Amino acid sequence: MNKKTRLMASLKIWLVIYPSITLFLAVFGESLANLPLYQRTFILTISLVPWMMFVGVPLLDRLIAQFSGKANAK
Repeated sequence: MNKKTRLMASLKIWLVIYPSITLFLAVFGESLANLPLYQRTFILTISLVPWMMFVGVPLLDRLIAQFSGKANAK
């Protein structure tokens, strides 16, 4: 994988994970506040990693393809 490909993959992951973490903490932050840090981290990651890998990034890929005109090329 070249540097440009890795950079684009990192950017796409960040574009999915940042708003996802922000929304998750806005919705569940107070409920999780009393848990120890390791439990909060576990709940956050067990929820958001599958979301990111199976929904968020594929959706972003489709949106990028649609707006870049690559959807018609497939």
